[in-house]
Amino acid sequence: MNVRKPVFAGTWYPGNSSECRKQIESFLKQGRFRAGLEGTKKAGIVPHAGWSFSGDLACSVFDALSENGKTRGPDVIVIFGMHMPPGVRPVIMKEGAWETPLGEIGVAQDLGEKVASKHPFQVETPDAFAPENTIELQMPFAKYFFDGSKVLTIGPPAGPEALEIGQTVVQEAESLGLDLKIIGSTDLTHYGINFGFTPAGSGHSAYEWVRDKNDREVIEKMLAMDPEGVMASGLANHNACCPGAAAAAIAAAKALGAEQSDLVGYSSSYEKNPGSTFVGYTGIVYA
Repeated sequence: MNVRKPVFAGTWYPGNSSECRKQIESFLKQGRFRAGLEGTKKAGIVPHAGWSFSGDLACSVFDALSENGKTRGPDVIVIFGMHMPPGVRPVIMKEGAWETPLGEIGVAQDLGEKVASKHPFQVETPDAFAPENTIELQMPFAKYFFDGSKVLTIGPPAGPEALEIGQTVVQEAESLGLDLKIIGSTDLTHYGINFGFTPAGSGHSAYEWVRDKNDREVIEKMLAMDPEGVMASGLANHNACCPGAAAAAIAAAKALGAEQSDLVGYSSSYEKNPGSTFVGYTGIVYA
């Protein structure tokens, strides 16, 4: 089996098993973020910055999906991510495995083949892929919380096809009798001169504008389970860097029967590095 080697291990997150496990367990012990939603959690939205900035929030969403480690792993964890603008071909990796510091995770090949037959995907392989943090940074969490589950990773563009792909994933999984958990990976507003986005000036007031207005707008769309609204807000307001991934995850969650949402938490790189350039993060679960 061909194995996709990690690109960001040892820099964006710990590169060996003991340190990776220690970091995850530290996040859990800190308990900064908690999901309060009742019912079986079916899906979540996670951030994808380096673990020192947003790992605690992403970890809390995975923990919630595992019912705090009390539920068996699903057959497949579907992770939507990648920085995909409108109009590009969606991306899928439908065979092989992902290497993580905690061990390998096999790809759900049967599901991948069926999904890939329904849309005009660009197919990545373990030997030919674009380095991408949005999905890779979730892999150690997937291995830690759902050891034994397989994964399917997809990059949906920010357009109507994202919703169709999310629904296709659920339909094809049901045809194969597979249980799913769904993850959508996106950061929120990238603010500052480095990102070419400074509508609220600079300093702490700019951070407050991002937190309370710009990021809050797309978070409310996510909580309302409005995938079209998430994409529209992300494209118009620059408050979701992967709006297609979030929209596909919400569409898949709804197809799985999710009817409720819960804000696990919000944070920002500004909290640790209060400079002129910063990024917002959110964690949400759906049940």
